[in-house]
Amino acid sequence: MPGIVTPAIRYPQGRVDARQLHLSSGAPLDEVLNITRCDGFPALDAAEQSWELAAEAASDLLRREGVAPDQISHVIYAGTGCWDQPFWSPAAKIAQAIGIHGAHCFEVTNFCNAAWTAISLACDKLEAGRADLVLVVTADQLSRLVDRDCADSLSLFNFGDAAAAVLVKRSEGRYRLLHSAMRTDPEWVDYYAGAWRDGKVRIERQPHRRGLAQAYLDNFAALVQRTLAALGKSLSDVRYLLINHGDEDMHRSLLDRLGLGEERTVFNYHRLGHMGSADTLIALEQLERGQRLQAGDLILLASSAMGFSWGITAVEYQA
Repeated sequence: MPGIVTPAIRYPQGRVDARQLHLSSGAPLDEVLNITRCDGFPALDAAEQSWELAAEAASDLLRREGVAPDQISHVIYAGTGCWDQPFWSPAAKIAQAIGIHGAHCFEVTNFCNAAWTAISLACDKLEAGRADLVLVVTADQLSRLVDRDCADSLSLFNFGDAAAAVLVKRSEGRYRLLHSAMRTDPEWVDYYAGAWRDGKVRIERQPHRRGLAQAYLDNFAALVQRTLAALGKSLSDVRYLLINHGDEDMHRSLLDRLGLGEERTVFNYHRLGHMGSADTLIALEQLERGQRLQAGDLILLASSAMGFSWGITAVEYQA
């Protein structure tokens, strides 16, 4: 059964400051803080590129795991599709930077659900015998897609940046990959979309439409139940539920809906924004670093994305 090793995480040097968001947008500070939930968080500065963060994470990961670059058969870069350059392959750039030769390098675009989509795809290749050792990296430029001078973008003011890298192995991973269930509701496809403004892509939302928060709860709950049924498990068997850090209120509502206590998740809202696909990988690494895991722990990773897509991935921790 395929597995992944402990993720490697990298943060940029730049930061988004909540008070500056208030000043530049004119949105009241209390409303800004209600979205960011902290005074500031990591984000790319003007000189940083997301692929470089991902390459640093990947290089450190291979060194830590004692894996030679040419042992990698595939490099998958997961994200929004808004790369550092247009019409260009960040996966191939990372391979060049860290000395991977002969691997198939490509990108997976599924927004903030992309990392677990890429990991699921890697598992399919490994189980079919079409891959040996897959490097999955995720890094985006979410903070650069937000118009910080516009109060209409308030709901996106918590978008930050981070990079994560994982190795997906045919067996012997620190986390066994047990099951993955994902679904998309295309009725929401046009609710958010990018638009060109002054030569830059900025995310715009259509006029407010009720029901998206409920769709999050309903889809996550349904996918949790589908996953547990496939595994022959119940909610009492779940040690942790980790979720994208897009909305703390929704996070808490999902815990309530499932009857899970706050001790069975990770909250990083006090120090991080929504760091894209890296969110759940950051939380997973944090649990292990904090020695909060025991062999056999069942962990559910809840990811979601524009489009709108939702996913639940189940892993089992191997001490």
